[in-house]
Amino acid sequence: MKTGQSPFVDNAHSRIRKAATPQRVAMLSVHTSPLDQPGTGDAGGLNVYVVELAKRLAAAGTEVEIFTRATARSQPAVVPMADGVLVHNLDAGPRQDVDKADLPGQLCALTAGVLRTEANRPSGWYDAVHSHYWLSGQVGSVASERWNVPLIHSMHTMAKVKNLALADGDRPEPSMRVLGEEQVVSAADQLIANTAAEALDLQQLYGAPARQTSVVYPGVDLEQFSPGDQAEARRLHGIDVNSTVLLFVGRIQPLKGPDVLIRATAALVERSPHLRDDLVTVICGGPSGAGPERLDQLRKLAVELGVADLVRFVPPTTRTSLAQLYRAADVVCVPSHSESFGLVAIEAQACGTPVLAAAVGGLHTAVADGESGLLVPGHDTLRWSEYLERLLTQRRLLTELAAGARPHAQRFSWNSTAAATLEVYRQAAVARAGAPRLSIVSRNSA
Repeated sequence: MKTGQSPFVDNAHSRIRKAATPQRVAMLSVHTSPLDQPGTGDAGGLNVYVVELAKRLAAAGTEVEIFTRATARSQPAVVPMADGVLVHNLDAGPRQDVDKADLPGQLCALTAGVLRTEANRPSGWYDAVHSHYWLSGQVGSVASERWNVPLIHSMHTMAKVKNLALADGDRPEPSMRVLGEEQVVSAADQLIANTAAEALDLQQLYGAPARQTSVVYPGVDLEQFSPGDQAEARRLHGIDVNSTVLLFVGRIQPLKGPDVLIRATAALVERSPHLRDDLVTVICGGPSGAGPERLDQLRKLAVELGVADLVRFVPPTTRTSLAQLYRAADVVCVPSHSESFGLVAIEAQACGTPVLAAAVGGLHTAVADGESGLLVPGHDTLRWSEYLERLLTQRRLLTELAAGARPHAQRFSWNSTAAATLEVYRQAAVARAGAPRLSIVSRNSA
């Protein structure tokens, strides 16, 4: 120690140096398991994000333990997902799927499960908590305070943003969620936003301090999602090699807008009847939210619009099969009403397939308008059909966009996401070493 230097200052510096390099992170995804198949129920881009980020963090030397809710009797308490990544299946309510709206009633049990796991470990086992979605943030706040480690939170979607862009037939997010998100924002040491637009929403709608908001782009597996033989991909999915293929991938819910594509398909063939003979519109996804009736409504809509013969519904599929489906398409359509980023758009472009997407939220970042795809203002059926007609009749434009798709996707990688996330962890650890923050749970609530 230097002469005259306070031992308290030296100890503080030691704490900062040690805290700045996280050795082990508790990652919370309590409402949906990283082991679930994306595209149905509550499993979607968030699941992909958690899996890919955890694997890359572990590869970089930071172990990850993911906490989620057990949904089946056959699930073991702990599942190794990859080298350096464990998944804890916590008992909270019945071991079956539970509507997301009912999960706030299980937060106490989920929190107890997380704390119990840590209590059986050596002191200081976790260096940080990274929560995903507001329900996880509620649990993460308690764990962060109990363990005196930073809470890093990723919203993925936000109630106030969704309520500003509701689709027809969709219900607004409840006030309980709005309040819960506000509490999480107040409790977090650092907030991770997928794009600058999401960071601005956090600051303007939730009062998040700019100094505690970091932008980290999600990534794409550029090896798994890569260009390939379109004809072979079509044969693998039972699609005629001479077809013109439009593709939607995502959960079947109003927010994702699959009905927009079906309506646009009907308007397209009405505008250009010669396209009907070869057109195939594929809707790949499973029911979410309201359940199977959403899928039935889409099938009924296709019949009512006279395009049931053109629209093909396929269930969620493996990542390998999904890559082939992207390759099989001429255009991947992302007509979401709200999107924090748009992993489907990036995956499609990584496969060399151009994207037609709604000009909302993170899709402004995920799609390079005029270079790798086109952005459509709004969700008007006629406008969407006009954009589709332009792409399908101006083959030179489609070819140019396809050529720009892969280079744009190559700007995003999960390794880059992990490296940037580790830097956020370090910043949060250094800041907390000097100024601890309170959890959203009142100290006087007991």
